[in-house]
Amino acid sequence: MELETVKDANTLNDLSATRLSHPRVLVAEDDVPLARFLQRGFQDNEYAADLVHDGEAAANAVLRGQYDLLVTDLNLPGLDGVSLLKRIRATTSQLPILVLTARGAVEDRITSLDSGADDYLVKPFSFQELMARARALLRRHNSTSVGQIQVGDLKLNRDEFRVERGGKAIDLTAKEFALLEYLMVNAHRPVSRAMIMEKVWKTSYDGSTNLVDVYMKYVRDKVDAAFLPKLLRTIRGVGYLLSDRS
Repeated sequence: MELETVKDANTLNDLSATRLSHPRVLVAEDDVPLARFLQRGFQDNEYAADLVHDGEAAANAVLRGQYDLLVTDLNLPGLDGVSLLKRIRATTSQLPILVLTARGAVEDRITSLDSGADDYLVKPFSFQELMARARALLRRHNSTSVGQIQVGDLKLNRDEFRVERGGKAIDLTAKEFALLEYLMVNAHRPVSRAMIMEKVWKTSYDGSTNLVDVYMKYVRDKVDAAFLPKLLRTIRGVGYLLSDRS
């Protein structure tokens, strides 16, 4: 399998189409041989793995991409690992993050965990242990993703197929429900039309259909038009964003 590096955020949509059946991990590591070793290891374990080599690229990739896990070093050029953690947590609390670093001091562990890391592993490391920790993070993340999702006063209950905003029940079709669920799971970060087509309609997006835009209008009319503050936003040139943050 060809090794892939995310050179800029615009490549992410192209990479996502073939990876829908596997967990997606972003590896932020400036040691290129180690980064490629990690990528190959994840791929051998049926993960889709992308690489970035500096903190700014990692932050942009998380914002633009759709990842299930971030594995990051602390000693990154451009934007250090702790600053990266804080930036990600300022925009989304959804993404599980594992710090993989040579810095083993207790102070570094505490700072990283307090800044948003979910786990911490010191180099040199066992790849089997890294995979076990990755699986544990994904299990915990998936277990908290079931049931009810809430963004602001908008609530979605998966088990009961129920949506309400401000205490008022909202009737949605099955596809509208799936679209809103996807937007809420990815709250506070933009999602492209291609991502929506791939996850909600299970098909690729070639730019020739306005299906996403039509259904976004349906959802907006039902869950946003009569309420304040507005949660659904169109991000020109990017896609859509659902957020209760200004």
